[in-house]
Amino acid sequence: MEQLVRHSDLINKQLARYGVKFGIYKNGTFNERLFPFDAIPRVITARDFERLERGLRQRVTALNLYLKDVYSGAKIVRDGVIPADFVYSSSGYLSPCEGITPSKGIYSHISGIDLVEGKDDWYILEDNLRIPSGASYPLIARDLCRKASPITFQSNHVVDNRNYGDLLRSVMDYVNCGGINVILTPGRYNAAYFEHSYLAERTDAVLVENRDLFVENDVLWYQGIDQVYRVGAVYRRLSDEYLDPVTFLPESLIGVPNLMAAYRAGNVAIINAPGNGAADDKGIYYFVPKMIRYYLNEEPILHNAPTYLPFYEEDRKYVLDNLNRLVIKDVAEAGGYGVVFGRDLTKEKLAAFAETIKAEPRRFIAQEVIDFLDLPIMDEGERVMRKADLRAFVLSGEDTVVWPSGLTRFSRNPTSFIVNSSQGGGFKDTWVLK
Repeated sequence: MEQLVRHSDLINKQLARYGVKFGIYKNGTFNERLFPFDAIPRVITARDFERLERGLRQRVTALNLYLKDVYSGAKIVRDGVIPADFVYSSSGYLSPCEGITPSKGIYSHISGIDLVEGKDDWYILEDNLRIPSGASYPLIARDLCRKASPITFQSNHVVDNRNYGDLLRSVMDYVNCGGINVILTPGRYNAAYFEHSYLAERTDAVLVENRDLFVENDVLWYQGIDQVYRVGAVYRRLSDEYLDPVTFLPESLIGVPNLMAAYRAGNVAIINAPGNGAADDKGIYYFVPKMIRYYLNEEPILHNAPTYLPFYEEDRKYVLDNLNRLVIKDVAEAGGYGVVFGRDLTKEKLAAFAETIKAEPRRFIAQEVIDFLDLPIMDEGERVMRKADLRAFVLSGEDTVVWPSGLTRFSRNPTSFIVNSSQGGGFKDTWVLK
């Protein structure tokens, strides 16, 4: 590993050359930044990964079953496992998706599950089932690390992670409804544009914008340079509300008119399925262990962080009595925003926040603060410890497969638990040992 550390500057320069950046819109301005890479990898033993793999497959299987159920009768609601008001008040639940069964019955083809390693166990913090990003970063970083220090990978028994493109392509091929595979990007100024173009190259899919696509007779077509091609699968990298201005936001300038008509007719697969936000709402997270028991008749292998729903009177009382030591999350926010640590608030702000929770109990969840493990990073030539999480990628096609790698994000702030790139964090490779 020391050779990799010595090559850190070179690797980061190469990442910059390849455009490994992320973009942030702030105050109406688009700012692009490098995503800092730390060469000290996170290491996961084969034994630990085997358990993570089983637990992640179990969780994603249950989440896919929930999505199928909730858009086609909602038996889980009728049986009283999840309250109807809670399900249908979620901003991620989309009524236009009711009654649609996607190709092969798969809703979340690419699931990004965020975990942290506590002192005693791994805990799942969040499920990302809409358009989870980040797989391209450890993928290209591993390539550059192998080139910078081949001996490191000859002397360490690390599982090769270069198969992500093949895994993704096999998912696209499996659900394809007849035609080519495309990756639909909002364009150059999207925060994850590097990933869109990189994954198109790795999967041999066509990178397209909305102006390249059109729907005719409920079939999606791509206008190529020399001819028109039918599209069988769309890996979309834009949010639901912008996907189709006929069905969703009419003012969307980046969507494809009537795409949902082609989807509803069963003529194209959309990856991930529209409406998946019904299952990755931070409030729905509370119910995932119940889903696992309900749909699979199994006990969860991996556990949620201890979580409370102010929606329930008993939980609300607990949250209000312990607000100064809990972390509160706004269920509508993402990217590290809307996260409040009670310990950081003054007495006056705690009182004001308590009133907000009372007025809008469905808007928040509360969690115990998990003192998750620090990982070493290099900071100005010194090895220091910082908080880090792991985004694991689970791909669901003919089989459900956990990619033997992942995106480890870390905070560069010594006092912060927030690791998101939008909050100034960096990333590192994740080694799964053989």
